[in-house]
Amino acid sequence: MAFLADSLKRVKPSATIAVTDKARVLKAAGRDVIGLGVGEPDFDTPDNIKEAAIKVVREGRASKYTAVDGIPELKAAIIRKFKRENGLDYKPSQIIVGTGGKQVLYNALMATLNPGDEVIIPAPYWVSYPDMVLLAGGTPVEVMTTMANGYKMQPEALEKAITPKTKWIIFNSPSNPTGAAYTRAELRALGEVLMKHPKIVICTDDMYEHIYWADEPFVSFAKVCPELYERVVTTNGVAKSYAMTGWRLGYCGGPVEIVTAMATIQGQSTSNPSSISQKAAVTALNADQSCVREMNKHFKQRHDFIVAGLNKLPGVSCLKGAGTFYAFANVEKAIHIVGTKDDNAFAEHLLTHGGVAVVPGSGFGAPGHMRLSFACSMQTLEEALRRMEKTLRAAQAA
Repeated sequence: MAFLADSLKRVKPSATIAVTDKARVLKAAGRDVIGLGVGEPDFDTPDNIKEAAIKVVREGRASKYTAVDGIPELKAAIIRKFKRENGLDYKPSQIIVGTGGKQVLYNALMATLNPGDEVIIPAPYWVSYPDMVLLAGGTPVEVMTTMANGYKMQPEALEKAITPKTKWIIFNSPSNPTGAAYTRAELRALGEVLMKHPKIVICTDDMYEHIYWADEPFVSFAKVCPELYERVVTTNGVAKSYAMTGWRLGYCGGPVEIVTAMATIQGQSTSNPSSISQKAAVTALNADQSCVREMNKHFKQRHDFIVAGLNKLPGVSCLKGAGTFYAFANVEKAIHIVGTKDDNAFAEHLLTHGGVAVVPGSGFGAPGHMRLSFACSMQTLEEALRRMEKTLRAAQAA
């Protein structure tokens, strides 16, 4: 009997979850495995944020539903954040708070896509983008980028991908998985293309905004292209910046029509995000931001170390990133050295023979690559590089 929806046939399991599960099985069997697959900060949530949550619980203010789209004080904090850090002005009716950035993006797609609508997604991409589009009834249109252009979509490629069916474009800067970030000039060039196509909505995923170290300051797309403000949904959250992944709290600012529709979707699914997480997020956004800068400093040190180490490995090449806590390495030559057929088998080889779990690039739309999370200690990264080099050298000698 067929009980499941046909739409599930179009969706593949998360590559990051798959590699984490494999590593977990090996660990349970007694194997010493270093997991570089999962994408979350290894730091603890700052104490002032935790204390704000505890206070809410102790005062009995956590036991009731809130407004579906977020409590007023959190919306106000988000509005101040957008103004203070991004130069963007929003009203409360333009803000929605969701159970993580993933739900915010999913709600936006569910609220706007009709069968046949196309969504342009630069590749490499975060693994969930295409599948969320598919679940919402749309068609993902991948635009390949290359190592040569820094894994960033070029204006000509964007123009070529646009059709009468194009409804959205989604891009993530700094990028998971590559760490690449668009400059102001590059965003403006993409905006010039989109100005010629007034029916396209732009979703910018700024989740890694504060894990960033490029020479040019971070800038949001809507700030660079104010002419497109009425068509831009700027998404963000507290997970990465404040080490709050488990708190599940994301948000966006965008057109009232779309945000209102997103609230309708959310009202019939999860309803409001956790009242405790919302109160904690108010403190996170309003308080002193030195904790964010401190974590970013450590991520930058780890980035420099892991990228330099990867480029010393046989058959591995890795560009420097501008942010995030991921390194995205080209392993096409290393795949040949090991004698595996593709990046999936290569990652399996590293896990089985080296005890290091990485995510194959195919899961991000970039075969021949691997993603490593450096959200772990320097000692762990040192050992991971040692194991990978030992594994590759052994394959060379065989």
